[in-house]
Amino acid sequence: TQYGGGAGWLAPMIRDFDAQAVQDWARGLGAELFTGSTGRVFPKVMKASPLLRAWLARLEGYGAEVRTRWRWTGWDGAELAFDTPEGVQRIEAAAVVLALGGASWARLGSDGAWAPLLKDQNVETAPFKPANAGLLVEWSSHMQPQFGQPLKGIALHAGSLTSRGEAVISERGLEGGGVYAVCAEVRDGQNLKIDLLPDLEEAEVARRLSRPRGKASFSNHLRKVLKLGAARTGLLQEFGRPLPQEPETLAKLIKALPVKHAGLRPMDEAISTAGGICRTALDNGLMLKQLPGTYCAGEMLDWEAPTGGYLLTACLATGRWAGRAAADYLASAATR
Repeated sequence: TQYGGGAGWLAPMIRDFDAQAVQDWARGLGAELFTGSTGRVFPKVMKASPLLRAWLARLEGYGAEVRTRWRWTGWDGAELAFDTPEGVQRIEAAAVVLALGGASWARLGSDGAWAPLLKDQNVETAPFKPANAGLLVEWSSHMQPQFGQPLKGIALHAGSLTSRGEAVISERGLEGGGVYAVCAEVRDGQNLKIDLLPDLEEAEVARRLSRPRGKASFSNHLRKVLKLGAARTGLLQEFGRPLPQEPETLAKLIKALPVKHAGLRPMDEAISTAGGICRTALDNGLMLKQLPGTYCAGEMLDWEAPTGGYLLTACLATGRWAGRAAADYLASAATR
């Protein structure tokens, strides 16, 4: 279910190289791992560069050549054309695996510039859309003290998706894993609602709100009987004003607070993207039907998943799947 509409066709690839296999692979490259409080697995050094260096060293040992500052510009007849520091270079390849990324974070190279090259070859693609993106909110000045504050103990609901992940109130809106987990439905037009007290039933929230208030202000009464904290109370005030005084009506609002927003952050600020090469354009080995011998993997393909391990696992799994299929293609070509 973490892979949405791509779950079915990705399943055999991920079974073949699952989360445990990813961890074993990383340890095999010398990375020490630990499991965080959320269940996510991280390298102890908390950065990817040592793992990348070890991986590149292993590949070099296998005879792989790494050619940097080469930019693929498409095909020139049967040859692949590249812009390089030495000018245009052309290579005729018996098999090709393309792993060119999606269309977010262009300054790091993932700009989706490959899509027109494949469209020119009649490869079916879906438009890129932001995934794992923050939410833009035009806050009132009352929210400034909450900028940078975490939102814990909440549940976010949008369409068919629900997340108990955390979020952060930022100057530009809402960020964090909890938001990213539901952003696909928000992007596609579903309303976002936040349950500020997901561990309490609505009736229990109403019962607590019905306690005598005495001389306490309304905000102090909320703080005392519900223990919402400043960040959640700020959200309630921001999106719920004027707050209803009736306990039952206010309880409904607290359990399903509608979020007024201006959409997702721009695609280039998203962690990943949906869209790309359609599954129907590929055979079961991830070879392009229009271009025999050319395989594709990773975020080039039209799938999406929550940030972190799900993204990494599917990228590595599809890369391995495509690489093995390409090797089989070469082996069968050699016997023909």
